[in-house]
Amino acid sequence: MSTPTPATPVPAQVEKRTIDHIPEDERHGRGRDLFTVWFGSNIMLLTIITGALATTVFGLPLWAGVLAVIIGNVVGGIVMALHAAQGPQMGVPQMLQTRAQFGSYGSLLVVVLVVFMYLGFFASNAVLGGQALAQVTGMPTGLATFLIGCVSVVATMVGYKLIHSLAAVLSVVAGGALIIAFIWMVWVNGLPEDTLHTDGFSVAGFMATISVAALWQIAYAPYVSDYTRYMPKDTGVRAAFWATYAGCVIGSTLPMLLGALVGAALPNDDTIAGMGTLTHGVTTGIFIVFAVGVAATNSMDLYCGSLSTITIGQNIFPRWQPRAISRAITAVVLFAVAIVPAIFSADDFLANYANFLALLLCVLIPWTAINLVDYYVLRHGDYDIPSLFERDGGVYGTFNWTAIACYFIGIVIQIPFLSTTLFTGFAAEAINGVDISWLVGLAVICPLYYVLMRPQFQESAEPAAEPA
Repeated sequence: MSTPTPATPVPAQVEKRTIDHIPEDERHGRGRDLFTVWFGSNIMLLTIITGALATTVFGLPLWAGVLAVIIGNVVGGIVMALHAAQGPQMGVPQMLQTRAQFGSYGSLLVVVLVVFMYLGFFASNAVLGGQALAQVTGMPTGLATFLIGCVSVVATMVGYKLIHSLAAVLSVVAGGALIIAFIWMVWVNGLPEDTLHTDGFSVAGFMATISVAALWQIAYAPYVSDYTRYMPKDTGVRAAFWATYAGCVIGSTLPMLLGALVGAALPNDDTIAGMGTLTHGVTTGIFIVFAVGVAATNSMDLYCGSLSTITIGQNIFPRWQPRAISRAITAVVLFAVAIVPAIFSADDFLANYANFLALLLCVLIPWTAINLVDYYVLRHGDYDIPSLFERDGGVYGTFNWTAIACYFIGIVIQIPFLSTTLFTGFAAEAINGVDISWLVGLAVICPLYYVLMRPQFQESAEPAAEPA
């Protein structure tokens, strides 16, 4: 099936495509361009808060928090960047490709869950950006949160190129603000005497921090290809992998380390307020940069959430040809859905956020295992793109019950190993609350999906019988 061209012209500066396949003559850019997309977009308040969990919620000393943050990002980044390498080869959004593993209708479950993930991150970012902007301007936090969300909506409406450009600017501006924050906290204002204390280490807290940092990377997996699908097909797996990996891991690790430092210095303070105290003298400038950065980064969540929502709609109404106006309307609707809980959950944000991350990890791990094994081990990147747009799934069918079964098994197998403030499984309790659920999920589902799906590929590869 060829993708039809739009019936009405769209202004050149606005991205005209949504989930349709990107033709070769519209591909542009180089692999190294991906570095700034992920480096700049990760330098924001939510990343700092995530790092602060190590020394506040999980109670680790600074040295352990730093080590766990680095390990989690380095390991989780591998999984994330492997998905990024799929974009140039296939030229379609990541969630559309999920139809090849789960079937056209079977994929809906995963796509719906991913939309909720985008909304969760959007709300989390909006809360922090609103708090920071309110702190330096004096405006009500709810209004500040709303205004930051509006900026994200506008960027989503314009689309891919504007988001890439904003991330490139953030790489310089937010990166500079991050460096200044470190310098001001450590060498200008100085840190409290007990910041470098060594007590409080626990294996459970250490593993929880690794899990949170790894999830930060893995959470990008469902949409990382959305930002590589415009790359030329000959970009290559290595170029797309390393540029995305380096940008995301470095861009995430540095602000997380800043957060861990703030948490170690002022563990009983709100992280945003604590950072304001430690950066006294340059707080206003730093908070403004990070607040604006939240708006730009949130546009990535809203953009990919819109693409995933459109994927659901196109699955139900296959004749629908969504374009720029569809993305704009979808973005406004998602914004309206996300902004209300963002405003009303601000007071219990940190506890809610930690639990959100743990539950998110549980439902993402089986999907990422299935997708990577299918792409790299079973199909070697060879997919029938037209079938992805067929209502009956084309060669992939409507339901792949093997993939669906593996997905649910992957969730169930992790539950005993979960350790959160809401629920702790019996296996996690047996190992003193250490959460290794995501490692168990990957270790079980990767080989299970391969073993169950491999016979189907062997059958399709067998030559047809000779006629009598």
